[in-house]
Amino acid sequence: MYYDVLKTFIAVVEEKNFTKAAEKLMISQPSVSLHIKNLEKEFQTALLNRSPKHFTTTPTGDILYQRAKQMVFLYEQAKAEIYAHHHYVKGELKIAASFTIGEYILPPLLAQLQKLYPELNLDVMIGNTEEVSERVRMLQADIGLIEGHTNENELEIEPFMEDEMCIAAPNQHPLAGRRDISISDLQNEAWVTREKGSGTREFLDHVLSSNGLRPKSMFTISSNQGVKEAVISGMGLSVLSRSVLHKDLIHRDISILHIKDFSLKRKLSYIHSPLMENTKNKEIFITMLRSNYQSQRLK
Repeated sequence: MYYDVLKTFIAVVEEKNFTKAAEKLMISQPSVSLHIKNLEKEFQTALLNRSPKHFTTTPTGDILYQRAKQMVFLYEQAKAEIYAHHHYVKGELKIAASFTIGEYILPPLLAQLQKLYPELNLDVMIGNTEEVSERVRMLQADIGLIEGHTNENELEIEPFMEDEMCIAAPNQHPLAGRRDISISDLQNEAWVTREKGSGTREFLDHVLSSNGLRPKSMFTISSNQGVKEAVISGMGLSVLSRSVLHKDLIHRDISILHIKDFSLKRKLSYIHSPLMENTKNKEIFITMLRSNYQSQRLK
């Protein structure tokens, strides 16, 4: 490419020495000589007046030197502008997130995005997992973040972290503070839970059915905060993400029941439609999502 040849000619003129020009460009001296020879052949003119000890530029060599400087500058400017076009992040990114992710896990990532890409406008919709899946399926969101699974076969799903779930109890509950709790101790308890369509509700239903637990009663509240307040007030037990309970545990407003030989974990995933274009904005978000939660990703 003539860009490299012109850069060689500029270096030779400015260094006034073939060897120094070769060292500057990190190429061999024969390559420098060949580049100059090819230029003289291309323009059918001598560009350098050679002598045993030094050389000078010819009048046509002076002309080419000035134009070569301009051409190299314009080439590098165009290259930089094209790179910026492909890597500059601006415009809008529509994110649909489930309640647990949108309210407790996503905000620090959004703050980081805003700091790194101030011209990126973030539009976040928070709903339950079923609502998020529907938004993404209808192309109303670029990407969705959900708890558990989706029944939408049209969507692609990829887990990005593992979420620890906890059995939350009021501080005054008879099981609170006990160390020898077994899963059977949870039989015939009152439970406070999220609404149908919620990933948290789906997880609780699975825990109850897979362990043969029969609830005494079920109270349904359509927000994590509402569920927490109901538990704190003594209405019953619940299963919630540790991220939801973090501040309440620090302030000792709520208790966690530790069941012997029993752990609760679930996948948090991002979903997107193959019909939706893969924009730079979405790629940046997915990269940051994976990077931020790398240590918590499922293998």
